[in-house]
Amino acid sequence: MSHWAITEDAELRILSYGDAGELFEVIERNRGRLGEYLPWVHLTHGVADVEGFIAGSAAQHSSGLGFHAGIFLSGRLMGCAGIHPIDRLHRNVSIGYWIDAGVEGRGLVTKAAGELVRICFADYGLHRVEIRCAVGNERSRAIALRLGFREEGILRGAQLVNGRWLDLRVFGRLADD
Repeated sequence: MSHWAITEDAELRILSYGDAGELFEVIERNRGRLGEYLPWVHLTHGVADVEGFIAGSAAQHSSGLGFHAGIFLSGRLMGCAGIHPIDRLHRNVSIGYWIDAGVEGRGLVTKAAGELVRICFADYGLHRVEIRCAVGNERSRAIALRLGFREEGILRGAQLVNGRWLDLRVFGRLADD
């Protein structure tokens, strides 16, 4: 499957090369706020960088190790939600997500992330899903808690974002939770 409805007017859809320009525009509009917590933002300088990301995501998807999808609202790309590469041996994975500031607060990310969790357990047969977010990223923390994840701890200095080491909160959810 390549797309999943999350509301009447929103869907998750596997990213294609045709989405690269629009995705770069959304990143540019949100560069300051996304760059505070996400390390890839400072490495994304143009459409070619987004095309490289989409190529990697397509390879990941074709190998059955997860995917990255756009969050589309009324046909417009407004963010992304993805399953990071799956650890098949241990049947676990982490997911990530972000959304354009202009549509924040509508529950789209919670619904998109919830659909990813469903896919991880039902379609990929995984045992564990994690969400990791920087300490201070309260919106992301709230999403994890709304989705029934348990906060399991803090990884100190676990992510380098634009020259700063960030501590990450780790949230976990098991298939039988």
